[in-house]
Amino acid sequence: MIKMSVKGPILFIVKRAIALYLIVVLSVYITIVIANLGGYVDRITQAQILEDITFTIKRDPQYRGLPPEEVDRIIRDTYELELKKLGLDTPFIVRSFRYLVNGLTLDLGRALYLTSDTGSRQVKLIILERLPQTVMLFTTASVLNFFIHLFLGLYLSRHYGGKLDKLFIALSPTSIVPGWLYGLFLIMIFASILRVLPYGGYVDVPPPDDPVSYGLSVLKHMILPLSSWIISGFFMGVYGSRTFYLIFSTEDYVTVAKAKGLPPRIIERRYILRPALPPVITSFSLGLIGSWGGAIITETVFNWPGLGKVMRDAINSMDTPVIVGEVIIYAYLLAITVLLLDILYLFIDPRIRARFR
Repeated sequence: MIKMSVKGPILFIVKRAIALYLIVVLSVYITIVIANLGGYVDRITQAQILEDITFTIKRDPQYRGLPPEEVDRIIRDTYELELKKLGLDTPFIVRSFRYLVNGLTLDLGRALYLTSDTGSRQVKLIILERLPQTVMLFTTASVLNFFIHLFLGLYLSRHYGGKLDKLFIALSPTSIVPGWLYGLFLIMIFASILRVLPYGGYVDVPPPDDPVSYGLSVLKHMILPLSSWIISGFFMGVYGSRTFYLIFSTEDYVTVAKAKGLPPRIIERRYILRPALPPVITSFSLGLIGSWGGAIITETVFNWPGLGKVMRDAINSMDTPVIVGEVIIYAYLLAITVLLLDILYLFIDPRIRARFR
């Protein structure tokens, strides 16, 4: 019996890990094809290489006295060597699978145009350099949203039908407005009119030398983008949580607990929050990982140097390695999170544990 109870969950986790990895492989390959426009971006790169080589050789004094046919041969040979060096001498279908293998092994290669702040074109360095800023801003927003929605949602579920409950229901449609649009209004009010907060950026220019002053400067620059995300999802998030807890509070076992005379706090903690724990954790975890991808428009509006801004620059310049690199990192993070959630459910959800008894 013990062997079965251990073997079942292990087999379940292995199957889930294999399925998630196959999804990562498929999503990464689709991204490679789309980001390359079916090989069109590589053809643009090849044309740019040929143009650069032609310009360099024809401007070089040592080739000026040669016949035009000889110069063309040198250009062609140099071009073919460069293509071979970059792996662009094979059909796109072959290259796409090579890109896939490199990406899945986290060999993200070099960017075509973008560089890191230190001047490196290594895609890993470009991503790792901007990841902390994105995590700092959007993880903070996700955590604050989670606790705000949790506690206010519980409060409204206790006071169902009250004036505050009706107010949140009436204002919940305002959450369809994206955070970056609220951000524009916040910039107009607090930066342009009141001049109490900066328009955007990550830190004052020049940045303070003192670590404490530097940290306070970063926090000051975080206020507006953070506020825009909190305001955007505030009413809908609280309303959704309130509705979710109301659904659990109407279950038969809650009615029985009330009939037994259990205190409201115990009923809320033991009979409402505990059964709601799996979906609550899922929502928070996926929202947290989703925020690590950054927000292209929000980071652009506030000139926040995160992954969203890198993705925008990569899309504008058709820098395929950077686009694919960000997708790969995000896909792995998402797959690992989902797998960890599945493992966590084995411990916190009795319905899943019952399947392996």
